[in-house]
Amino acid sequence: MKKRMLAIMMSALMAAGVCSGVTVYADADSKTLTVGFDAEYPPFGYMDENGEYVGFDLDIAQKVCDNLGWELVKKPINWDSKDMELNSGNIDCIWNGFTINGREDDYTWSDPYLNNEQVMVVASDSGIDTLADLAGKNVVVQAASAALDALNSDDNKDLTDSFGSLTENPDYNTAFMNIDSGAADAVAVDIGVAKYQLAQREEGKYKILDEPIQSEQYGIGFAKGNEELRDTVWAEVMKLYEDGEIDKLAEQYGVADMLCLVDEDSKDAEDENADTEEAADAETEDAAEDEAE
Repeated sequence: MKKRMLAIMMSALMAAGVCSGVTVYADADSKTLTVGFDAEYPPFGYMDENGEYVGFDLDIAQKVCDNLGWELVKKPINWDSKDMELNSGNIDCIWNGFTINGREDDYTWSDPYLNNEQVMVVASDSGIDTLADLAGKNVVVQAASAALDALNSDDNKDLTDSFGSLTENPDYNTAFMNIDSGAADAVAVDIGVAKYQLAQREEGKYKILDEPIQSEQYGIGFAKGNEELRDTVWAEVMKLYEDGEIDKLAEQYGVADMLCLVDEDSKDAEDENADTEEAADAETEDAAEDEAE
């Protein structure tokens, strides 16, 4: 009898929950977005003087989650373990100055949002002024980074072969310490990171060589096939851009000159102009052929 009464009471409670819309589970619309990032990669992701993780990419991710009513989890990762973290489900995306070029087929990508260059940073008094001057020199680079990929590419084979050594460091703070100690002569790095690092260090102590190693673009990398999450997040990024929020953050973090976002109206106009120019070129060619005949 007691068991029967308990069953009746439980059924009644469940029915009441269904009828009232109350449930013991989380709201179906609630979500946690876990972003994987390198915690020593300013201005895109790093720890500030208050012990908080901030940066251009992390601040955008926070605004996206705020607008969606999601919780943002900022998860520092070892950069050379990023694929394991993503494929195991420990993180939902890699959002941290993440280079698309050369990795197009490895992730489900957002559209690009920043133009980037890989550059060399040297001590100002090193006597190194060009990439050719790096022959026989000791160069350092972050492990598993786009700069390392660029140096190992066929396009830069002659340059890399000319180095005295190429050493992988866990982060760029270590790389700059190696330059300071004389253990390294140059560091290969993203230009946005280079500008930030130079701004935080002794003025005039370092310089960026004028010749870039490689040009590329940044995007948000999601696990292969996760278009639904990509589309949801990217739609909010574009809303932030159209509202001027992305421009404000880009100015704050010193990457405004790297932005490559285009709103839908501008993109449609560009596509229309391209179609018009293509049609005009075709008419010109046809007219030239008719005249020749």
